[in-house]
Amino acid sequence: MNEFEKALRAVPARRYHHLHPFNRRMHDGLLSKEELRGWILNRFHYQRHIPIKDALILAKLEDPALRRIWIHRITDQDGSEPGEGGIERWLQLGEAAGIPRADLWSGAGVLPSVRLAVDGYVNLCRTGSPLECVASSLTELFAPDLMRTRIAAFEKHYPWIDPEGLHYFRARVGQGRRDSGEALALVLDWARTEADRTKAIKALEYKCEVLWTLLDAVDRAYT
Repeated sequence: MNEFEKALRAVPARRYHHLHPFNRRMHDGLLSKEELRGWILNRFHYQRHIPIKDALILAKLEDPALRRIWIHRITDQDGSEPGEGGIERWLQLGEAAGIPRADLWSGAGVLPSVRLAVDGYVNLCRTGSPLECVASSLTELFAPDLMRTRIAAFEKHYPWIDPEGLHYFRARVGQGRRDSGEALALVLDWARTEADRTKAIKALEYKCEVLWTLLDAVDRAYT
């Protein structure tokens, strides 16, 4: 592992949202139903924008081979047909927690700070370079471990949530490992200069702050 890869991995190691107090309480079984439902509802606002940001990244990739690498991320979230994909699985999580999917889709309860954070991330993917956009996705390096921790925590501490609603987390274990490997290979290949490496690290830091800000907002609103 070269020094640049070590530097990239160090960013989420110190600032990925698995370290946020709200996530720590979630995994320790300390959240109330209101807190957990508030997180599910607000996090859905982020989830529904994932295929949008990936479509923006896809449009920046001029090589068909690169587009073939990236395009599956949109299908992963939207599905190949109705009733499939990560967005559908998150809606099922909401229903398992007692939130009607109409409430999730309406966005009526989404906190202003969450909207601002998500808009910022989408704008990065709209205006940033391919290197910056792909580097920002490297929070996925830590996602598989987080998903495994979350599944165990929900099964142990939140039995009132139907286990069928946990399919989103289960699917992301494998997807996160694959996606982070693909993105890391691209970033390591593209970042040839010190300026490029600095841009990549800053983009990843920004993404970590987006996820952290989302949890800050939920923590203040529901705790």
